[in-house]
Amino acid sequence: MRGGATLSAADVLADSATRRPDHTALVAGHRRISYGDLWLTARRYAAALRDRGIGPGDRVALLLPNTPAFPAAYFAVLALGATVVPVNALLKAEEIAYILGHSGARVMLCAGSLLGEGERAAKRAEVPLLTLEADDDGSGRELDEPAARAVPIEAPVPCAPDDIALILYTSGTTGRPKGVMLSHLNLVMNIDTTMLSPFAMDSGDVLLGCLPLFHTFGQVCGMGTCFRAGATLVLMSRFTPDEALDVMVREGCTVLMGVPTMYITLLEAAARDARRPPLARAYSGGSALPVRVLQDIETTFGCPVYEGYGLTETSPCVTYNQSAWPRRPGTVGKPIRGVEAEIAQAGTEDRIVLLPPGEVGEIVVRGHNVMIGYLDDPAATEVALVDGWFRSGDLGVKDAEGYLTIVDRKKDMIVRGGYNVYPREVEEILSRHPSVAQVAVIGVPDPRYGQEICAVIVPRPGAATDESLAEGIIAWTRRRIASYKYPRRVEFAAALPLGPSGKVLKRELVARIGAGTGDES
Repeated sequence: MRGGATLSAADVLADSATRRPDHTALVAGHRRISYGDLWLTARRYAAALRDRGIGPGDRVALLLPNTPAFPAAYFAVLALGATVVPVNALLKAEEIAYILGHSGARVMLCAGSLLGEGERAAKRAEVPLLTLEADDDGSGRELDEPAARAVPIEAPVPCAPDDIALILYTSGTTGRPKGVMLSHLNLVMNIDTTMLSPFAMDSGDVLLGCLPLFHTFGQVCGMGTCFRAGATLVLMSRFTPDEALDVMVREGCTVLMGVPTMYITLLEAAARDARRPPLARAYSGGSALPVRVLQDIETTFGCPVYEGYGLTETSPCVTYNQSAWPRRPGTVGKPIRGVEAEIAQAGTEDRIVLLPPGEVGEIVVRGHNVMIGYLDDPAATEVALVDGWFRSGDLGVKDAEGYLTIVDRKKDMIVRGGYNVYPREVEEILSRHPSVAQVAVIGVPDPRYGQEICAVIVPRPGAATDESLAEGIIAWTRRRIASYKYPRRVEFAAALPLGPSGKVLKRELVARIGAGTGDES
């Protein structure tokens, strides 16, 4: 531990519990949980996990929805000096099992409501499973019951700044999820920095927690900055626009964080319900927010909307529109404090060649927010971290005043409703369908989700390319992959357009499908 420096991300909760133990940390339905009680629960969970042999450096997977158990378990693991591995609650058993195996998880904590996929995944990966927040019948409380009897740990285990706090999984273009390793320094600095700006969170704020806590936006930007400020987080187990509007009005929410899809449907809800919450500001991320939607939100709810940019590999915030400067709708603002975001030549892979303002290139990032690397993947780490910069894979342009605009994605990633979908992963699934000879998955513009997933399929000989087959392929894929990943649209083609190297020209497909000429058979 260099210089004896210690830094535990568990202090994000512990410090607020010390400063204002009686203030409400969480609202979940009829439950109101103070900072003191939430930290006590976390310390009891930590004691119960310690009794099962969990300690510094161990990896603990969390398959938990947006309930009070998530923050309690999350900070319990951090308090032990162990590493949290949040698992997307929408994944299927096969996908979860891969994460458990690849991360080397010692145990998985699973909510009773997610045992359907979680139990199968744990058995497949041969990883012990402990349930919490089980059903009313009292079954499956392997962690809750011993935690209730445990003597809580006194304080977080000291950690070095570069100890790994989180492993967050994000799919790669190869279709295999990559484990992004974030240190305690990454996590604490992103929370401390963004709490001040852009989020300007203070102890009197009430944040609507409608983003999933297993995702970096809801977890770090939402829960992290809220707890660091000693504010109140109002959890929604699942976002629906009418309920979100009702909850914001009832609880007096002052801050909203969401992805564009949420804002679009909130406008629809607001047209049906004249009530308005006392929102002071709103923040958008995940994918591009149409300027028209931003303006409509500001008009409807009477608060400024700030749009920003980040990635899992950058803890996540990189840039944001911030109150210190004029907001520029259509841009993602300027870098947060301590972070640099520049534009580099996109075609130069082995070194970073920075470009002047006004030129389009790949967005590169360096600062306290950049990940340690990809777990057990030195080759991918070497590609991503070049000359001290993180290569984002996204194309952008900076103006002379330093505002960043996202132009396109160098990689083929699709962002549907704020969720990242990697075509290669979906293509791997579709290629197993008996009627599919070749497939290319693309994102096509969608007014509600930003992008929709479209599978362009070359069928096997003899397959009838009709609506029935398309519907069957969609249903078949839906059973094998998370709900936000499966294609809602299937187009058939006699052949896929190929470039000189044999790669599918996906941009040509996007243009063709958009022009309504997808069927060449």
